[in-house]
Amino acid sequence: MSSFADRLLAWFDDHGRKNLPWQHPITPYRVWLSEIMLQQTQVETVIPYFERFVAKFSGFASLAEAPLDEVLHLWTGLGYYARARNLHRCAQQVVAQHGGDMPSDMAELEQLPGIGRSTAAAIASIAFEQPCAILDGNVKRVLARYHAVEGWPGKSSVHDTLWQFAEKHMPRERCRDYTQAIMDLGATLCTRANPQCEVCPMRRGCKAKKTGQPQSFPGKKPRKILPVKTVQMLIMRNPQGQVLLLQRPPTGIWGGLWSFPEIETGSDCENHIAAQFGRVQHLTRWPVMRHTFSHYHLDIAPVVADLLPRPQNIAEADSRVWYNLKSPPALGLAAPVKKLLTLLDEFNLEAQ
Repeated sequence: MSSFADRLLAWFDDHGRKNLPWQHPITPYRVWLSEIMLQQTQVETVIPYFERFVAKFSGFASLAEAPLDEVLHLWTGLGYYARARNLHRCAQQVVAQHGGDMPSDMAELEQLPGIGRSTAAAIASIAFEQPCAILDGNVKRVLARYHAVEGWPGKSSVHDTLWQFAEKHMPRERCRDYTQAIMDLGATLCTRANPQCEVCPMRRGCKAKKTGQPQSFPGKKPRKILPVKTVQMLIMRNPQGQVLLLQRPPTGIWGGLWSFPEIETGSDCENHIAAQFGRVQHLTRWPVMRHTFSHYHLDIAPVVADLLPRPQNIAEADSRVWYNLKSPPALGLAAPVKKLLTLLDEFNLEAQ
């Protein structure tokens, strides 16, 4: 075992996180589920979602058999919904191709939907005690600082260098503890802002600490001005107060989720609604709200339209539903859609 691993494991024995929900018990299913949820998401945010998921779906078989809508509904609010769709596909593939048991081989793991190199290594090391190095965001930060690796980790040359260090330090024993330890170090001491260098077990050999500017590592992502897209969302209510939702295509932004009908900014909402859905009794425009994706901002102009009785052409179908605010069905909703529905319900209560 390298001195790096020795020091890290000694620190972990006294200070590591050992009471996270997915650690009791540790199973391949629970490790996989937690690792997918933890991609680009903080532990504190993930915990309640994880607990709801395992309460509903105890293993690969129950998750594989569930309707995608049910999976997306439980995922609502966690973001990056491709993870939920891949989660569902992965469970189905594990059942169909591996008899319901998660494979332990790295190459087989990487063939499963939603599992890349680092996630596969996390599953292999934590669930199966294999010496497979990971490189998530926390680990990149720890290694970039310890070795003073300059540059943004998203750059291929920097990324490759960090992988080399990750594999160099990976011990052959206590693989599970080491993987958890290096993640914990990045999450609790070697944080992005205000790293606690004076109590860090790696301070003796840390090159970034010697520079006196540990926060300079790793290098920041080059700033990019995000483009802005605009759309009008049509919040249409029938006389019973139910709201029309449409299911989005399975791929693309909010794939498979339920949302409001949309039209381009500047289009005549009332004429469009009358032509497509029915006559409008009353129409209200709400303030524009912004939702930011990784590659652009989306400015949403909500338009609330109360339809006259017996709206035309809007029978429920597989891809559309009248959403009851008082007893909402279990549907996967995009975050801004959920927010708008909540606001609509609050306004209804105030009006009563």
